[in-house]
Amino acid sequence: MIEFRSVRKEYPDGTVAVADVSLTVPSHRTVVLVGSSGSGKTTLLRMVNRMVEPTSGQVLIDDEDVHERDAVRLRRSIGYVMQSSGLLPHVRVIDNIATVPVLNGVPKAQARERARELMETVGLDGELAVRYPAQLSGGQQQRVGVARALASDPNILLMDEPFGAVDPVVRGELQRELLRLQTELGKTILFVTHDIDEAFALGDEIVILAREGRIVQQGTRDEILESPADDFVREFVGLVGGRREMTLRSTPRGTAVVDGSGRVQGMLRGDV
Repeated sequence: MIEFRSVRKEYPDGTVAVADVSLTVPSHRTVVLVGSSGSGKTTLLRMVNRMVEPTSGQVLIDDEDVHERDAVRLRRSIGYVMQSSGLLPHVRVIDNIATVPVLNGVPKAQARERARELMETVGLDGELAVRYPAQLSGGQQQRVGVARALASDPNILLMDEPFGAVDPVVRGELQRELLRLQTELGKTILFVTHDIDEAFALGDEIVILAREGRIVQQGTRDEILESPADDFVREFVGLVGGRREMTLRSTPRGTAVVDGSGRVQGMLRGDV
């Protein structure tokens, strides 16, 4: 479990990134922080592995203050996936994945064997093991990044807009892969995105943030859509303007699902 207790981050120039946030991320669940630029979501995520130190307040993992732990050991015990994948460019795929276990003292041969297993787990062809990151597609690089984050079998996985740099088709594939992995592995995942549709697709619980990390609403997808907290949430999740107000329309090809602007969003399967 990850717990934020009244955390604040204020920089020397007076800029407040996070004003006063208290939040609990339950074990073995995926919690998504979603908000526009400047909402403090990445700052909060990086407080967990001490890449950002709070000005005040506490971040705890299983009731232990992360500030009391050695920063390097803490980071090696937590999986971290970035938008750019963050792979070492002059290191082959298999050794990119094996990086943290080797740093933790695991023999290289054993770490490479684990890396090959993880390549299969995240849907990567084993033949890619000897390639360099530049020889991979964007989607493949992100899968390597996920495999590397899982290599030391961490309980916690931090994901900072990991699929934001790939095209929509690959993004959908990676989202489905993450859902599959979470079903199999049951990690505690803190995921950051600016995309509410991605948040709804991946999160067991969604936390909508406004400026300075202010939590506007927290809950499941259904709870937020059925009972938005205020006009900001209504607009942010697409309830304003009809994007999520659906009706049915009969067409020669079947029953279409139409949004409030008259655009077809999909087709119903089977009888209505």
